Formats: sequence, C-alpha cells, structure tokens
Amino acid sequence: MASNTLRNSETSRNVLKDNLRAALTTHDGDPRHPSVIEIIENLATLNPTPVPTQTSQLLDGNWQLISAPIFPDGKRLADGTYCYTLGRLAFNMFQPQDLTVVIQQVFQPVLPMEEPMQRTHDIVVDFVIAHPNNPSLRGTVRNLGICKPASDTVLQVQFTGGVLEPAADTDLQQWNAIFENSKAPTHSSIKDWVQSQLLKLMFGLVPPKEINKETGRIEFQMRRSPKGSLTILYLDEELRITRGQRETVLVCERR
Repeated sequence: MASNTLRNSETSRNVLKDNLRAALTTHDGDPRHPSVIEIIENLATLNPTPVPTQTSQLLDGNWQLISAPIFPDGKRLADGTYCYTLGRLAFNMFQPQDLTVVIQQVFQPVLPMEEPMQRTHDIVVDFVIAHPNNPSLRGTVRNLGICKPASDTVLQVQFTGGVLEPAADTDLQQWNAIFENSKAPTHSSIKDWVQSQLLKLMFGLVPPKEINKETGRIEFQMRRSPKGSLTILYLDEELRITRGQRETVLVCERR
C-alpha cells in the first residue's frame, strides 16, 4: 500500500511538473499567471523534500531560471524577452547606468563554501546590449551572494558584491570603449542620484575600480548588505521553486 502511495505521488508530481513547463510556455513564462500559480501551489503540497535547506545533495547545483525574469522596472519586448537598464541589474554600480540590456538567461550556482552550512547564492545574468548607438555585444552581470539556512524551508540571503564582464566571443575593444568610464557617475535624474547615495550608505557599497582592459572585467563590493530571505516551495532532483520576500516566485531547473 505504501509503495503504491509513493508511486502515485511521484506520478502526480511528474504530471504537475510537465503541466508547469507547459503553462510557463503558454503564458510567456509569467509565474504570476493564475494557471501557473495553481500548479505551483499543488506542487508545493507534494514537495518530496520536507527539509530542503538541510538537503545539500538536492540544494547544491547550477540552477537555470525557466520562468520569466520578471524583476522591478523591467520591460517585456515583442519577442518575449525582457530588458532592463544596466544600473537596475547591479545596484546602479556599473556605468553607463541607463544602458539597455536584454536578458538572455539567468543562472544561480549554489555551491558549498568553507563555513559550515554556508553556500554561494550568486545570480548570474547573461545579456546582450540593445542600444541603437552601441554594437550588439554580449556580457554577464554576476551579483555575488551567500546563503545559509534560517529554518527548514527558508534560506537567509545576503549579497556581497558584483562583477561585470564580457562574453568569451565579445569584441574586447568595443566592450572597453563602452565600459571604460565605469568610475564616472552618471545619473539621469535627481531621484537616481539620491537612490544611488542611499544604496552606498545603507549597503556599504564600494564603487568599481578601473576596468581591467585585458579582460574587460569590472567589480564592486558590498560590505554591509541587508539580510533577506528565500522560501523554498519545492525541491527535487530537477526542479526548484522559490519565493522571495517581495513574493517574487522563481522556477528553476537543474543544469
């Protein structure tokens, strides 16, 4: 009887996961769509990992976002992709802040660190520059973070800095021409300037140093980032669903 129940639960989970992928495809990846929300709620009730933050063999891995990258201040384009300003992707720390970039894919490598129970919580965003006055160049913004269990189902999350770097096939000379003035602050409005100053004071942001012209890499540090939380709604060998403090739901697949 017990084995039949387990098989039925596994079958139900697999059906729901297939339905979730199909619903995300149908609804442009939007995790806020009622059909997607319903499937996620049903999956959460069948979560096979009751203590996900303590289950390292499932928690660790390279996770790829399969729901849409719907973050604040983004814009959905006609082809279904999302664009943001470079500043919005990285705490307004890289210049030019108002440069429009289109997200190609988002990864989150979760890897053990030296301190027990602590793991990486980087958010790696691959993008292409979408601006009529700039060449079509590809790059990556990596927001560096750490996490550790706050409870059986909740991770405490903290960001520590960020990196901007070109993709391997990007023309380095063109890249450097756009980003070599990364230290010079530019603000499109007084509001942007005030927001930038507040972030520096609150988070202990250390602005980037000069670009490394041999690699195109730029970095910044965050010395006193506030601690956030991330609730794991579902976790198994291939799928992870989380909900952040602002109720943002992310659906990721293991890669």
